Amino acid sequence: MDTLIEGYRRFRADGWSAHRDRLKTLADEGQRPTAMIIACSDSRADPAMVFDTAPGELFVVRNVANLVPPYQPDGGYHGVSAALEFGVKVLQVPNLIVMGHAHCGGVNAMIHGAPDIVKDFVAPWVAMARPALDAARASGVADEDLQAACEHETVKVSLANLRTFPWIAEREADGRLRLHGLRFAIADGVLERLGDDGAFSAV
Repeated sequence: MDTLIEGYRRFRADGWSAHRDRLKTLADEGQRPTAMIIACSDSRADPAMVFDTAPGELFVVRNVANLVPPYQPDGGYHGVSAALEFGVKVLQVPNLIVMGHAHCGGVNAMIHGAPDIVKDFVAPWVAMARPALDAARASGVADEDLQAACEHETVKVSLANLRTFPWIAEREADGRLRLHGLRFAIADGVLERLGDDGAFSAV
């Protein structure tokens, strides 16, 4: 905590003053982010850093392996779905992005099985992405490329699940909302984008 508090003090002395007017406007007028991002919780793949954004520009949801569950309004606790409902219906974001990343531990757990110490929540959560592993293997990818292929396919699984939400599908169909798939390579900083042909390429 001492390190974090020192970081806050630097922010208060320098960063906050640089954003002071913007933050006051955001406090007074509310947020109007131009994009909502579903990203991984991994500490190495921060969307605000990757996109060099200012406060108020991104509405971000982060979880293990940047997963989106299918539409299931059953009265249970659905953190990702609740954030989607708020971002899409209330904030009316025009862009909805799923951003995966290289060396994803959640994807690795989906491929090889979650460790026994995280069977309560992580194991069933990453199992949601099992179709990604099936698709990667069906493509004939080499074993050494399986992790990266599954990271790409996991983004596609989340995009497919997003389209099961009727109010997302409706907005995408009429042009109010655009869906995007990305993958960030931590080691070299390259961002890949999913094209209409189903392939990822560097932007």
